[in-house]
Formats: sequence, structure tokens, C-alpha cells
Amino acid sequence: MSQYSVPFPTNEPILNYAPGSPERAMLEIALKELKNTQIEIPMVIDGQDVKTDKKIEITAPHNHNLKLGYYYQGGEKDVKSAVDASMNAYHGWSMMPWEQRAAVFLKAADLLAGPYRAYVNAATMLAHSKNIYQAEIDAVCELVDFWRFNAYYMQQIYQIQPTSAPMIWDRMDHRPLEGFVFAVTPFNFVSINGNLPTAPAMMGNVAVWKPASTAVYTSYFLMKILRESGLPAGVINMIFARGADIGDTVLRNKNLAGIHFTGSTPVFQNMWKIVGENIANYKTYPRIVGETGGKDFIVAHKSADPEELATAMVRGAFEFQGQKCSAASRCYIPKSLWPATKEKMLAQVKELKMGDPEQHGNFINAVIDESAFDSITAFIDHAKGDASCEIIAGGSYGKDEGYFIEPTVVVTTDPHCKLIEEEIFGPVLTIYIYEDDEFAKTLHLVDQTSPYALTGAIFAIDRKAVELAERTLRNAAGNFYINDKPTGAVVGQQPFGGGRASGTNDKAGGIENMMRWTSPRSVKENFVPP
Repeated sequence: MSQYSVPFPTNEPILNYAPGSPERAMLEIALKELKNTQIEIPMVIDGQDVKTDKKIEITAPHNHNLKLGYYYQGGEKDVKSAVDASMNAYHGWSMMPWEQRAAVFLKAADLLAGPYRAYVNAATMLAHSKNIYQAEIDAVCELVDFWRFNAYYMQQIYQIQPTSAPMIWDRMDHRPLEGFVFAVTPFNFVSINGNLPTAPAMMGNVAVWKPASTAVYTSYFLMKILRESGLPAGVINMIFARGADIGDTVLRNKNLAGIHFTGSTPVFQNMWKIVGENIANYKTYPRIVGETGGKDFIVAHKSADPEELATAMVRGAFEFQGQKCSAASRCYIPKSLWPATKEKMLAQVKELKMGDPEQHGNFINAVIDESAFDSITAFIDHAKGDASCEIIAGGSYGKDEGYFIEPTVVVTTDPHCKLIEEEIFGPVLTIYIYEDDEFAKTLHLVDQTSPYALTGAIFAIDRKAVELAERTLRNAAGNFYINDKPTGAVVGQQPFGGGRASGTNDKAGGIENMMRWTSPRSVKENFVPP
């Protein structure tokens, strides 16, 4: 047999969709087709389309009248079928040569980057209300990167082998986990949707995949790509079901071997609690990998450049309506820097256009659904009634046509006000102005204010200030940025994840995450036994 190696990965180039470009023309065709076709979306269990008697309509967040299709919601019986199908597929898939598994996902990457690119982008724009720039980066480029880089990391893991003494051959068998992995994926990143079930599967695991209800539409296209790539039946089973129908069947199942999760902190903590309560019932200790919330920060030193800072604040807080785990949500600015920064930031915010993502000049689009709309606007209403808060930009919202919220900037005199401490997950940035000589004190304030520790940024030209911030905030962010916005992590460059209440920090987009889906077996062979 030959010793194979996967192609060395490079990050997928981001297309610009300029007027008259080939990619723009293909996107327009895909948008028109999807808008004129209501898609019927079944669950996929053991390679079969599964429909039920409960159909749920899917509409665009920015246009309540744009019906995209509907999906079939399953129940406890369907969830059990998915678990059974994954376990039936386990032996064949876990024993398949690694290069054969890699080929499935490398093909999926090429299909997504090629013939499916326009359709997945169009689906993301329509169902998630992302403009084309955000869709291209997320739904295509990042997911292509996940599949290509993870295949390379898998090869690297298998090459990690021990040394051997004379007349001994020691080797390491990187086995998949014994059981199934439960993948729970969010609405905000299509790339995360695709990565959470496939990263474990690439290492030989089987998965039961539950997408967020607001991400079913794009999940349909991802599953279509995986099936076309040759993924065997039962390896990844896609279910749409309520949490109540999942708990006992999945989380208390003796064959639960792992959880790969991105979502809210309370949900993740509750899942962990259920696992803890049932720890004696499992065949093996489940691997729990999760990325949850964030209250991500930008701290400026008096030496920072106001224009660079203003751009990072606007881009970091308001791209994809602030619905990123990494979005800048709180900002700390020295008093001497504030007037110039305020002027430049407000000028940029004023230029932001809001509306339908199909109109390429719109930077701001709709938030994902009514629940998110109500939660975010409640924070804005709180700011309007809080004497310590002043809204200096935005503050208006409406949901008659779609779930639109203006990019909102709040200045507070209370460093512990509700808006600066709690996760909002929307286009709201809260700013606290501190005295110039209290930079070191403010860094400790930043570190101690939030239970989260996902992303954060320091803006400073003074290198001593940079060093002090990097040291003081060492545990305040799993992804730390120097003179850059705290969003936009790239696979292979900035593996993503945070600690504290933000998750287990297992670094999606890095080899660390892939290592979590193996259970190594050390093999010693003695050629000359005593």
C-alpha cells in the first residue's frame, strides 16, 4: 500500500462580486431561482429523506412575504432512528481508511467552492439575511477551509507516533470515539453548521446533527453536498426536532460519545449538567466540546489612532448585525481620545445603509427572527430609560416588513450597567469613557466585568501599553487582537474559541479540535520476547 498525503491547504480566495463579474452573474441567477422555488426540506436519517405530518414554513428574516419553503419537524421516534442509524454505520465508517474519508470532504470542499458556490451564498443571503460579503466569507470560504484544513490536520494527527526501543515497535492507533457524536449547530454561521458534524466524522466518528431551526434552509444545501460527495448513509444524520424530544433519546443514551456544540451558554450548561447526572450510564466518558457566548471587548490606549479605532468599532460591532459570537459589544476609550474617535465613528455609522441583502450597498440587514428582535430591542429600550446611558447613534427598530434594528451606539457612565455586562447578540455597542491615567485599572475592569472570555482587542501604538494589555487580559479572551477588530478569525491562521463561560476553547479551525475526536490506543510489539 502507498502512504498518502492530502493536498497542502490554502485559504479559499474571497471573490468580490463586482458588477459585471462572472460570480455576480451566477449569484443573481441563483437568487432568482431560489426565490421562485419553495424548497421542501426533509430530515435525512440513514441516507433516506424522512418527512412527517408537521410542516414548518421558512420565510426570509428581511421580508416576511418571501416564503423560501418548509421543513418537516420530527419527534422522539425520528431522533431514536437517527441514533440507531449512526450506530449501525459506525463499524464500516470507523474502519474505513483515512484517505477514503478525507476524499469525501475534500470533494465536498471543491463542490462548495465550485458548482454550489452561488447557491449556498444565495441561500445564506435569503435565509440568514447576510449581505454577499458576509455570506461569501462564511458560507463558502470558511467552510471550504474547514474541510480542507481539517483533512490536513487529520493526516498530521495520524503521523504523530512514539519512539521505539531496540527490538520494539511502538505505534499509536488514533481511533474514533466509541459511540456517536451529537452535533448542535447555530444559525449565525453556515460554516459552523457544516463543521460541527463533519470534523468528528472526518476522524471516523458518526454523528447525529441538529441544526438550529433558523438554519434548516442552508443545512439542506450542506447535506446535499455531503451526499453528492459520497458520504455513506448513516454517518451524519440530520434531524429537526424540539429539545424535549432529544433529551432522553440522545443525551442519556449509553452510546453518547461526544457533543460538538455552538450556541447559548445556558443550553450548553444544561447539556453538561445532564451528562454529569448520567455519567455512570455511558459506555465511555463523553467528550464535550462547546463554544457559547461572548461579551467581546475593544480597549483603547491614549496612543491609539482614532480612525483605526473607529473603523474597528463599526466593523467589529455591526457586521452581520452584531450576530457573531465574536462581535464587539463593549468598548473602553480614554477621555482624551474620545472626541476624535466619536466624530469618526459617527460619520462611519451614518454611512451604513440598512435593508434587503440583495441590494449590495446595504451593510446592515435584518436580525434572524422575532425572538432575537425582541431580545435585542429590550436592551435598547433599557438604555432609553437608564440615566447612566445615552444613545448617540441609532436606537430605532421595526418589524413590519422584516426584523430590522438600526446600528445602535450607547455611551454609559456606569461600567457595570446592563448593556456592558450582558450578552446582547445584536447591533448594539456600549462605550465607557475612562480617565487617561487609569489605563491599567481599566484593563482589570475589562477582565473582571464579564463571565465570558471569547474575543477582545487592544488598540495602542505605545508598545508598553500593548504588552501590559496582552498580559493583564491573558485569560479574558481566547482570540486576542492587537490593533484589529475582534472578529474575522481565519481557519489555519487564528483557530477560534474562548474559555470561561464562552466554552471549552478547543479551537475550531486548528488541530486542537480534531484531536478531541480521537481516542488513542498505544500499541507495543515486542519482536524478541524475553
